[in-house]
Amino acid sequence: MPRRSILLFAGACAAIAAALLVVTLVLVNRPAGGLQPGEVISSGQADIGGPFQLVNQDGQPVDQSMLQGKWSLVFFGFTWCPDYCPTTLQALDATKKRLGDKAKDLQIVFVSVDPGRDTPQALKDYLSTDGFPEGVIGLTGTPEQVRAAANAYKAYFQKVGEGEDYTMNHSLTVYLMGPDGRFRTAVAEELGPEKSAQVIERAMAAPAQASPT
Repeated sequence: MPRRSILLFAGACAAIAAALLVVTLVLVNRPAGGLQPGEVISSGQADIGGPFQLVNQDGQPVDQSMLQGKWSLVFFGFTWCPDYCPTTLQALDATKKRLGDKAKDLQIVFVSVDPGRDTPQALKDYLSTDGFPEGVIGLTGTPEQVRAAANAYKAYFQKVGEGEDYTMNHSLTVYLMGPDGRFRTAVAEELGPEKSAQVIERAMAAPAQASPT
């Protein structure tokens, strides 16, 4: 099978895995009235997210406390990603514009799964690309730190190939985290900016979840 076909197949498998995760959350938390088309619901109790130790694009150490006090869209990718990552960043820029004033309470966090190439400076240069949202927080770290962060979010990634031309397969989920740093819902790329904004607005309007005992 040609290399590109292998990569596309692996990416599709990752997308299916992410979709199954979201479907599981939907089924567990489905309201009595049923779901509207394109709607994703979560109780916020899913075991997604947790402690991490990384550095931002300014080289400053950060941890999970950076999620406190703001809504956050977290996704995993890499700066050499040819399609999904730039497309997602552009879509999130459009989503924030549709949120209007609510966008001031929302931050976008891009976690690199390619620490070998994605230094803080590489992230800073990449995230300054025209068409990407302003203020995106890029995170990287040692391979061990990145792996721990990905495991906390149940995010898949794998290096494919050798030498300078290697690439990274990775899952496609965008995680919406609440101001308490806990998972709320997944925002699927295929929803588009308008429906994505609606999903985020519904999550923002939902009552805060009690911490588990």
